[in-house]
Amino acid sequence: MIDISHIHPMLVHFPIALLIAGFFSDILGLFVKKEFFTRAGFYLLILGTLGTIAAVITGHMAGDGIESGSLKQAVEVHEDAGTLTLWLALITSAFRIVLVWLEKYRGILKAAALVLFLATVLSVARTGYYGGELVYKHAAGVEFSLGNN
Repeated sequence: MIDISHIHPMLVHFPIALLIAGFFSDILGLFVKKEFFTRAGFYLLILGTLGTIAAVITGHMAGDGIESGSLKQAVEVHEDAGTLTLWLALITSAFRIVLVWLEKYRGILKAAALVLFLATVLSVARTGYYGGELVYKHAAGVEFSLGNN
């Protein structure tokens, strides 16, 4: 049976990849003036936000039970970063959905949406950095096997 703490590392790569790819797709659409890239950026943002929700939920579940020490502090920093990323992704998605729905995704509103998207991408990168520190610096979730396999 799969432990819940194994699901979080399996899911986190989706919001990272989807949000970053979505942002670059939006930027590409801005320069090449192709609706395809802008639309792809929108859908990748929505999918990345859904992935962020799943990652945060499973991350909180995986972090339960860590009660003290430097690992607890590192987990809290990572969780706080993840929560910020979730809020930014939700706000960015909601703003973008409203702009698309009202057909106002242009001009200063488009620039504001792109700045929000950039903030979300920077936040997901920061969250991933802290997650990497958990594994590679604190050995969170790493099982050591001594002796025979």
